[in-house]
Amino acid sequence: MSDQLRPRASLRTAVVWEVLKDALDRQVKAAPRDALDVLDTGGGTGNFAVPAARLGHHVTVVDPSPNALFALERRAAEAGVADRVRGVQGDILGLFDVVERGGFDAVLCHGVLEYVDDPAEGVRNAVAALRPSGALSLLAAGLGGAVLARALAGHFTEARQALTDPAGRWGEGDPVPRRFTAEQLAELVSGAGLEVGAVHGVRVFADLVPGVLVDTEPGAMDALLKLEAAVAELPAFHSVATQLHVLGEKRP
Repeated sequence: MSDQLRPRASLRTAVVWEVLKDALDRQVKAAPRDALDVLDTGGGTGNFAVPAARLGHHVTVVDPSPNALFALERRAAEAGVADRVRGVQGDILGLFDVVERGGFDAVLCHGVLEYVDDPAEGVRNAVAALRPSGALSLLAAGLGGAVLARALAGHFTEARQALTDPAGRWGEGDPVPRRFTAEQLAELVSGAGLEVGAVHGVRVFADLVPGVLVDTEPGAMDALLKLEAAVAELPAFHSVATQLHVLGEKRP
């Protein structure tokens, strides 16, 4: 199992990684080559880029942070995949200043749309970077998860503020500039010309369960991971997920 699926990190990445890995496997079967070209926008230190490179793919990470790219380089070297991971400083709104259009079999856009001025343009750029039959993995903060978390913490006014705020923010101190519903993300993907392949709720329970319980109760981590996987595709739980994952596919 990849290094990003260590116990605590796995609660944040396991569901997305399994969906992404399956999508990459399908791309390999459809392509005339074993190694894909993958673009990870906002990929930071390589939580997904390094595991993808371990599968044999060539990954380009575009991130605005020089520190993150330095950590990515070190991490890729430690994993023995430095020759398959390339870091480039930039962002998704200026994507084609640093990478070519239509040059990638898969594009990852994880934790990016929350922070850009124009999410629709960001998705359009991600799609424009795809080759025919390419796939887009989109991960963003979910509105319902924030509302539920604030309410359970006793911050009822902030929960209501997040529910009614156009950007899904609970107040001035909210560190996340924008949140989405599953419907909004699906519309961004379809509006950019992709077919919505799957929608998953991520971290439905993980952020609500006391950490001490997960860390000390025998078998609790594994059971929680299985529960997260079981509810990820159920629409009823998308509305309370901390994050939402949408897989879009480009049809030739």
